[in-house]
Amino acid sequence: MKTRLSHLRHRFTSRLRRTSPPASHRVPWWVRWFTNAGRPIVAVVVLIMCAPGEHHLAVLAGWDARLAWGMAAVLAAYAGIAASVASNRPAGAPGKRSAVVGACVSLGAAMAAQPVSHAFVTGHLSSSPRTPLWLVIVVSCVPPLVFGHLLHLAATPAAPAAETPVGPPVSPSVEPPAISVPTTTVWAQAVPPRARLLPIVARDDETDRRASETHHFLTTSDVAKRYGISVSTVRTWKDRKKITPAFVDPTRGAMYDPDTLPSAAAVG
Repeated sequence: MKTRLSHLRHRFTSRLRRTSPPASHRVPWWVRWFTNAGRPIVAVVVLIMCAPGEHHLAVLAGWDARLAWGMAAVLAAYAGIAASVASNRPAGAPGKRSAVVGACVSLGAAMAAQPVSHAFVTGHLSSSPRTPLWLVIVVSCVPPLVFGHLLHLAATPAAPAAETPVGPPVSPSVEPPAISVPTTTVWAQAVPPRARLLPIVARDDETDRRASETHHFLTTSDVAKRYGISVSTVRTWKDRKKITPAFVDPTRGAMYDPDTLPSAAAVG
């Protein structure tokens, strides 16, 4: 009993060692909390800190003070969308490189907006008697350029389209060349009396050979039309031995020789 308990204890502790990381490699809970909760907090704080500089440059470029806040929203959304597309698309997919370039450009625009705005605020650059022309042109072009690139990313498929192999065009007027197949001749004694000599392709499959020889035989439906009766009546006659099929084809069913079928008066 003690041996079994010690064995179970050993298995349990060994399993715990395999599933649990060593104490030296465990990340403290407060580190995990800061990592998971800190990233969105830092992102929000950074956007709030960058927004005034982007708003200030938009005002200097000529936008209304309220409408100029759209510049901060445009750059923030552009950075988030481009970074998301660049992260989610696999390497080599269409739009992957463009999304990476867009993420870098949006980051560079957000970074450039802060020192330029602060240079005007601290007096290193002056907007009097008017804002420099280069600043007006650059800032004014940002929203339409961002919009155009986002449309490009939206129109680019996420995965490369599967290429359909295109073969050479086939002209309908040109018939394919006939293939020469060796044939054997079936003599009259191998088929019913009225059958003529038929060139049959020599095959090992007995079913295919019979199908090629039986084009002159009658199916159950043909017999029904010949007598002017229903198909079920033909099957009843067969079951009662009034008519006997020549053979049974695996695909077409019972096949009847028209020469051996009795007259309607004899069957009825």
